[in-house]
Amino acid sequence: MKKEISIVKMLSVMFGFFVMGFVDIVGITTSYVKNDFSHLTDTMVNLISLSCFLWFLVLSIPTGMLMNRIGRKKTVLLSFAFHVLAMCLPLVAYDFTAILIAFALIGIGNTLLQVSLNPLVTDVVANDKLTGTLTLGQFVKAVSSFLGPILAAWVTGSFFGWKMIFPVYAGLSLLALIWLWLTPIQEKQQERKNISFKVTLELFKDKYILAFFIGILVLVGVDVGINMTFPKFLMERCDLPLTDAGMGNSVYFFARTVGAFLGGILLMKYSESKFYIYSVWIALAGLILMTISTNLWFILGCVAVFGIGYANLFSIIFSLSLKHVPEKANEVSALLIVGVSGGAVLPPILGVITDSFHSQLSAIIVLAIVWCYLIGIMRKIKTT
Repeated sequence: MKKEISIVKMLSVMFGFFVMGFVDIVGITTSYVKNDFSHLTDTMVNLISLSCFLWFLVLSIPTGMLMNRIGRKKTVLLSFAFHVLAMCLPLVAYDFTAILIAFALIGIGNTLLQVSLNPLVTDVVANDKLTGTLTLGQFVKAVSSFLGPILAAWVTGSFFGWKMIFPVYAGLSLLALIWLWLTPIQEKQQERKNISFKVTLELFKDKYILAFFIGILVLVGVDVGINMTFPKFLMERCDLPLTDAGMGNSVYFFARTVGAFLGGILLMKYSESKFYIYSVWIALAGLILMTISTNLWFILGCVAVFGIGYANLFSIIFSLSLKHVPEKANEVSALLIVGVSGGAVLPPILGVITDSFHSQLSAIIVLAIVWCYLIGIMRKIKTT
């Protein structure tokens, strides 16, 4: 009976990782919104990512403080409430301003969720099962991201059109809230160490942490950038309609899902530094090859190669950062989640570039150039 209760607790928490994946709908949303409002330029429509991911910069450290005050479970429940509210807004009012507000609320909710959910996992599983459970959580998140574009295309012919995805996500977020609320979880009593802005920002004095933080900015920026650019790139290069082009993101997320699964196995045998090096070069090859062809299947194969190369890099950098200064794990975690704000920085720049050159190809080239930063920190990865 005890084991059964533990499984119920773990499933209620695991469902939170599925909700965490909802943020990745930002990519296909930009394509649909631009299609619905023809007056919007790429520069304007890419502000959706800014409104969403800016909150990781603003709220990550305050969320750590909030979690110390009200506890992990209540912080996760609050994040689900923000997701429910955000998903209902486009059904009440559908214009560009409403979409910006909705994704701002999604960004706030996802920031709360990413900071508090991983620590909550430690309250429902034993220490020797923690790494495996967190890996499973990332796999669940990847599945959620993979299903998003498929669901959007599937509901296109419904009453609300592609926007039907919002009430579906609202219902799932509400289910997650009720399920976790009804699940009794005893949080571990521990010394509540205050996380302050000053102590956290002092980590930038460490050249390794600074390099890894920028690495997280680059990883998330490129991820959101490819997520938002790829459907428009397929429409431009292969003359696809939006509903078909949006499925390209599912190919990318499917490749990341497979890559994360394989990475979990291979990292048991190979060192993180070697795995990092191979992954960075594989991903860069996928980006570069993507630019040389107009063949649909070749381009889809290239984005799959990029997705497989990308899949484990975030977790590798995160893990190496924690190992570098294990005595400041809380501060390092909060700082690296701030790095998720890279998703707010790069896409608006890509919008300006694509509007200037009138080509999505220019955005892919910029992403490949930015990616080269990850090559530049290989020496630090080796010596950590």
